[in-house]
Amino acid sequence: MSGRLPYPRRPGGALGGPSAGRSVRPLAGVLAATAVSLTGTRVSAVALPWFVLVTTGSAAQTGLVAFCEMTPYVVVKMLTGPLVDRVGPRVVSWATDSLSAAAAALIPLLHALDLLPFWLLLGLVAVIGAVRGPGDLAKAIMVPEAAERSRVSLERATGLSGVTERLASTVGPAAGGVLVALLGPMAGLVVNAVCFALGSLVIALALPRGMGLAVPSGDAPTDGGTGEPAGYWRRFGEGFAFLRGEPLLLTIIVTAGITNLLDVGFTAVLVPVWAESSGGGPAAIGLTSSAAGVAAVCGSLVAAALAPRLRRRPVFFAGFLLAGAPRFVVLACGAPLWVVLVVFAVSGFGGGFLNPILGAVSFERVPRALLGRVRALGDSLAWAGIPLGGLLAGLAVTSAGLTPVLLVGGAMYFLTTNLAGLRPEWREMDRRRGAGTPREAPEGVAVRS
Repeated sequence: MSGRLPYPRRPGGALGGPSAGRSVRPLAGVLAATAVSLTGTRVSAVALPWFVLVTTGSAAQTGLVAFCEMTPYVVVKMLTGPLVDRVGPRVVSWATDSLSAAAAALIPLLHALDLLPFWLLLGLVAVIGAVRGPGDLAKAIMVPEAAERSRVSLERATGLSGVTERLASTVGPAAGGVLVALLGPMAGLVVNAVCFALGSLVIALALPRGMGLAVPSGDAPTDGGTGEPAGYWRRFGEGFAFLRGEPLLLTIIVTAGITNLLDVGFTAVLVPVWAESSGGGPAAIGLTSSAAGVAAVCGSLVAAALAPRLRRRPVFFAGFLLAGAPRFVVLACGAPLWVVLVVFAVSGFGGGFLNPILGAVSFERVPRALLGRVRALGDSLAWAGIPLGGLLAGLAVTSAGLTPVLLVGGAMYFLTTNLAGLRPEWREMDRRRGAGTPREAPEGVAVRS
């Protein structure tokens, strides 16, 4: 991605065109849309597993619901990268949020009519996952353009994006826990549908005209010398070829893939089972998530404020050390709730530093014309284990019990993050590329300058 702004300057440093002068509206619009849609998703992440657990009594079926949501999420997200580049992230974002709202609203409606068998619930959850994947991708890849238009540094913008994600992870589970405890899980799913609808409206109405459009034709890849836009599979292959030549990004993806698998098993199955067995109920799920989320917001704010002066690699691995294994161990020890909340808060603070660093590294190293494809492939590979996380955790708890699974999961998390840190590719993380010097795109792909 080039550091030169792709818009003409006026005297005094203002940007020409419709977005002349400094305005935080572009970045604020993207962050607001991200906030409301993620908040709804986090509310659903409490309400839906609890609904399945209390109605079926089965940890395995609870894990199956997570599997049916995340499998299409990962697969469709991976395959729609070229489409997002071609159509434009703005159109993809509001369209997929609208579809997510409709599918999410059907769950409480059909349940109220007593027309929601388990197989239909799985199908609706799969639809939500399938359309949410490209919607999340579209919002993420609008961050660099929003940062440029708002004249905010990329590292600060990714830090603010991390704060937004953490706020959603704080407000969403807290609201979900309260709603489920007071009104039942269906109330949380109604809120999820409303949040998707609001996210769609923010993208459609609040972003400046001309933002989030498709890559201009002069920057898009073409087929041979015909001048016609490149086909889907060529676009897909160019993204894959670029990613294959980035050892640091590939190492990040493998590490994140393992930890994401462990994280989703932890949040989707292990925490709800712990909450039920300990007597804490859905309120305990909301409290633990909120404790981690509040601390993570603080960590993300610190990361956003100090990002240009921090050494990325030591901060990144220190954050992983705090964010991972301690959560598993404290639940396995049967500690009282206040101790669990303290440990989750410390873990959340460490986790708050991770996504801002990863986001800045990714946006620095990928040309704008390839951003949708490369981000889609990278995210999907990093999330490839997520569909299996809840399923495997549910089966493991059913066969071995909660405490052994927590201890094994904590050990795997600790070994993964510490052994990965020995790889030489991580040294590249501290070698910040000037924003104008990303690795060149594959032949035939123009990099927007």
